[in-house]
Amino acid sequence: MTEQLLVEVDDLAVHFPIKRGVVLDRTVGYVYAVDGVSLRVRKGETYGLVGESGCGKSTLGRALLRLEKPTGGRVVFDGTDLSAMKGERLRRMRRRMQMVFQDPLASLDPRQSVESLLVEGIRAHGLDKGRESTAKRLRELLSAVGLPSTSLRKYPHEFSGGQRQRIGIARALAVGPDLLVADEPVSALDVSVQAQVLNLLEDLQDEFGLTYLVIAHDLAVVRHIADRIGVMYLGGIVEESESDDLYTEPLHPYTRALLSAVPVPDPVVEDQREQILLSGDLPSPAAPPTGCRFHTRCPWKQQTRCDTERPVLREISPGHRVACHYAEEIRSGAIAKHDVEAEAVAPDDFGGIAVGSTSPASTTEALG
Repeated sequence: MTEQLLVEVDDLAVHFPIKRGVVLDRTVGYVYAVDGVSLRVRKGETYGLVGESGCGKSTLGRALLRLEKPTGGRVVFDGTDLSAMKGERLRRMRRRMQMVFQDPLASLDPRQSVESLLVEGIRAHGLDKGRESTAKRLRELLSAVGLPSTSLRKYPHEFSGGQRQRIGIARALAVGPDLLVADEPVSALDVSVQAQVLNLLEDLQDEFGLTYLVIAHDLAVVRHIADRIGVMYLGGIVEESESDDLYTEPLHPYTRALLSAVPVPDPVVEDQREQILLSGDLPSPAAPPTGCRFHTRCPWKQQTRCDTERPVLREISPGHRVACHYAEEIRSGAIAKHDVEAEAVAPDDFGGIAVGSTSPASTTEALG
């Protein structure tokens, strides 16, 4: 695998304003969907981004493609800073960055045939070189994702969920991208179909030399496909490492809790291994806790630093970064696990903002 960087994200933030008022809207707060994320994605690798619902991983993926405007920080794609880019320059750059959306049926226009859906992006980026060459390109795309050429005349509602996801992948590949952001690409599919789509993504990566950012909440899916994994919690990355290292020795308390919830197909191991149950609810991203954002649910919380000082993502071992003040002590057993008293959480009020939703406008914008 090459070590050349394709994507560099530095201190990226996406804050959605909360508006109130009848006549005049006034900003009364912000939803801190993404708050200070830094990561690197190398060319040709698959970077997995995991975390529970509401942690900001989908918003991060959309901000990386500038489908959401960042509040702060910067995104550098193949040496080009996208932070201040807009208009035609950004549209041309999007040819190299495409997205596979979570819900294939919602992201595909039901009034367009498969042929129309695929041709739209090709023509938008000036890649339509003639009727015959375009028709050949469409047949090659469908063949690459395992669909017959007769699918071109059909509409999205005539396909199964797995087939629709394949159409979404074909649409993303139509413009020849370098980076594919896959937002929960298999979460809406049956388990048997999930394996087919994941294997398809791996085959396409080998065939076209693609780089993936795969967003998921299923740790088993990410382990199967990712080379490196970043774990998100409440707008920030709390741990990042090579895939095998993360599953062998998770160092952040949140990562340890996530992995303890993954079932093991061995009843003896399942009965003997440690189970970490998190108390309380996920805090509101409109009012995140001070200090370490996980300290309200952390079984290893200490009286000092945890609730006052936000930990930075630091390297504990080569290639393994953790945002925890006491990661070494927890690993060595010097700090023991204790019970956590659940705290009451006020009902969320995001002012009608749907964080991380996929709108038809953003789908069209991603196509160019």
